[in-house]
Amino acid sequence: MVEQFKDFLHALAHALRNLLPIIIVVLAFQALLLREWPEGGLSMALGLLIVALGVALFLQGLELSIFPVGKRLANQFARRGSMPLLMLFGFAIGFSAVIAEPALIAVAEQAAMISEGRIDALTLRLIEASSVGLVMALGVFRVILGHPLHWYMIVGYVIVVMVTFFAPEEIVGLAYDSGGVTTNIVTVPLIAALGIGLAASIRGRNPLVDGFGLVALAVMVPMISVQLYGILVYADPGTLAGGAEVLRAEADAAPPAGWVTMILDLFGMLRDVLPIILVILFFQYAVLRHPLASPLRVGVGFALVIVGLYAFVVGLKLGLFPIGQSMAAQLIGFDTWLWVYLFAFCIGFATTMAEPALIAVGQQAEEAAAGKIQGNVIRILVALGVAIGITIGVHRIISGDSIHYYIIGGYVLVILLTALAPRYIVALAFDLGGVTTSEVTVPLVTALGIGLASQIEGRNVLIDGFGLIAFASIFPIVTVMSYAIVMERVAKPGGKTR
Repeated sequence: MVEQFKDFLHALAHALRNLLPIIIVVLAFQALLLREWPEGGLSMALGLLIVALGVALFLQGLELSIFPVGKRLANQFARRGSMPLLMLFGFAIGFSAVIAEPALIAVAEQAAMISEGRIDALTLRLIEASSVGLVMALGVFRVILGHPLHWYMIVGYVIVVMVTFFAPEEIVGLAYDSGGVTTNIVTVPLIAALGIGLAASIRGRNPLVDGFGLVALAVMVPMISVQLYGILVYADPGTLAGGAEVLRAEADAAPPAGWVTMILDLFGMLRDVLPIILVILFFQYAVLRHPLASPLRVGVGFALVIVGLYAFVVGLKLGLFPIGQSMAAQLIGFDTWLWVYLFAFCIGFATTMAEPALIAVGQQAEEAAAGKIQGNVIRILVALGVAIGITIGVHRIISGDSIHYYIIGGYVLVILLTALAPRYIVALAFDLGGVTTSEVTVPLVTALGIGLASQIEGRNVLIDGFGLIAFASIFPIVTVMSYAIVMERVAKPGGKTR
């Protein structure tokens, strides 16, 4: 019990540390530029603390339940050597992890609210979860057979660009944002562990070249499926909600209150987590026919996951969403857009440098690369890419340009760099594009985009408000691959990249 409490305090300190860059940037802008405390500042501060508490409980629950059980299952299936069984397990884990992803829940609810129900939150999450499940099965197939990742990515992003060309503008930003948030606090550790574990256990596979890449595929495929969903949803003509009025009405609504509401919300969270519980129990008892090692410990872990998710969502409504919208409204009041661009850049860089998933992946890459990659250099490159991406995304909202051109141009550049980059960096670069957006960064950046779109005249929140997460996922790929290409050229002047 004492050990678990220490772990919880460590997780709480970890969550507060992730919030610290956001707090520093917001306070710096408030003190040095705006020189006023935002309206509802105390409520926002309370919301941030609740977010940190929710993330800590959630992480503690994962460490007690989902992570150890999932890793044991993956190892047992790998030892059996059955490809169909491994692919089925990959699908089930991918589906169940994404359906419970807190950042995706937040984005889906925002999309449903702004579109006035035209986009259904649960349908959106089911589409995303199914896509990631298929990706996991495909990724397991790729690792086992040793197929080069870059061909999967080039073909995949050509399809992404083609679908984007035909997709309605109301869905493009949301589709790319949704692709970015599927790989987050729940999915990244499970996906990365499965890929690296498989590559390490198969003779002739390289953990750096073959083990990474599952996260990248998990980002790409939902972009395609959500845009296809949007093509169906917006096939019939209908009125498009402006979104700003809906957003203001939601902001004026009271936060969850009362025991009845709390119990109902907790049951809602149980519904969100139930798929991954059922998947684990099914494979544990029906397929492997082994009992859980510590059923009480696992049960407590699942309870903490549910309570943590509830606290996280409440904290979002009180803290991170209002901060993003408030900062957007305040910065727009100046005669120049310079401060909006600077705020976007600082938030992107600061939060990414503190991103725990990025630190973990950087360390894994440094170990697997045997001196070719430095973890700290990777973090700086990725943080710079996120900062540039969010700044460009903010410019798109301010200018009112169509997101189609930016997204298509960005991924054409990514496809070109993929063909030129050294093979050892490709899978890692794509994975890094998927782990840059944390459970804290996603809601704040989403709220910033929605806040800008709702404050600038002539912008539509659904069309213009989403998309910042997409830019935050594209440009780290660009910066990391560009760096690898340059380093390869410097190391071998006139030589060809491998």
